[in-house]
Amino acid sequence: MAEEVSDAGLSVPRSMMWTFYINSGTGLIFLVSFLFAIPSVDDALNDPTGYPFLYVFQLCLPPAATNVLTVVTVMMLMVGNVSFTASCARQLWSFARDRGLPYSSWISKMNNTVHVPVNATLLTLVCTVALSLINLGSNAAFNAILSLQLSSLMASYAICISCVTIRKIRNPSSLPPARWSLGNFGLPINIIATAYAVFACFWTFWPAQTPVDLESFNWAPVIFIAVFVIAMVTYFTKGRHVYDGPVALVKQA
Repeated sequence: MAEEVSDAGLSVPRSMMWTFYINSGTGLIFLVSFLFAIPSVDDALNDPTGYPFLYVFQLCLPPAATNVLTVVTVMMLMVGNVSFTASCARQLWSFARDRGLPYSSWISKMNNTVHVPVNATLLTLVCTVALSLINLGSNAAFNAILSLQLSSLMASYAICISCVTIRKIRNPSSLPPARWSLGNFGLPINIIATAYAVFACFWTFWPAQTPVDLESFNWAPVIFIAVFVIAMVTYFTKGRHVYDGPVALVKQA
């Protein structure tokens, strides 16, 4: 998504750092206030609204304010879903444009009238709705898909950061000059980040409680391995012959 940002090599890292500073600061204030106000963790987790933080607001605020807060929360969730869908559709289109997905020519097709990747957006919406409907049939299957997101994120972080770390150690001169850098702290931070990502990914594959049954079993490793195998087969049969990657395409341009 940095393709759409002016001077991305400098502005994107800055925005990421400022996001971290702002979110961590406000998140810490909210967390401390929430922990001081919550009387019962079990009651909050079992709140009928499905949102534990609303349990605290219901105790601290009058009913009218609680109703307004609930409406605002729902609206924020809707806005968040729209932004997430737009972001996922943009990344899906970019990956398909670089011929990294099956049926890339159809997914990456741009609508010349509205100048929006309509096919990628519709595919993202269909997948989102389909995944949401799974909860109607099986909570275990829906929770299994949700538990996969943390494993996938940590695995992606570990792969990306470790590649840069290895290059920094073995052949640092091969890396392009950075517009924004952590300086001498960059390599230690990369090593710590890789170790943390591997550590976190490892623990996401374990069940949350024992004894383990069909409902409490953590299906994340099963789905993770299945997706990994499918991705590897797709890459070796077709992907490696057509996919060059965004960096190669930018250099050629």
